[in-house]
Amino acid sequence: MSHYKAPDHKREQFRRYLEKAGVVDSLTSVLVALYEQPEKPTNALEFVKQHLGTPGLTESDTEALQQEVVDLRQRCARLEEENLDLKARLEHHEPPPEEPAVAE
Repeated sequence: MSHYKAPDHKREQFRRYLEKAGVVDSLTSVLVALYEQPEKPTNALEFVKQHLGTPGLTESDTEALQQEVVDLRQRCARLEEENLDLKARLEHHEPPPEEPAVAE
């Protein structure tokens, strides 16, 4: 009588995928760092998130980048409005381009 082993096979494939992608090593390193903390952080999940994120990027860095995105979007919107205004003003001072002649 043979046993159906597909779930175990899929689990093994997934485990190899995680190892090959470096996920297992990264998680192990973060968990070891958490274990070695002399004073455990009050929010272990936040500790893991910070240490799995981009190295050297702090929460304040992330907030600053988010604010920069907001500022740049606002600036872009202002420049688009200014561009439309300038185009409209220019149309009043220059005649529209001539239509190409149609051959008869």
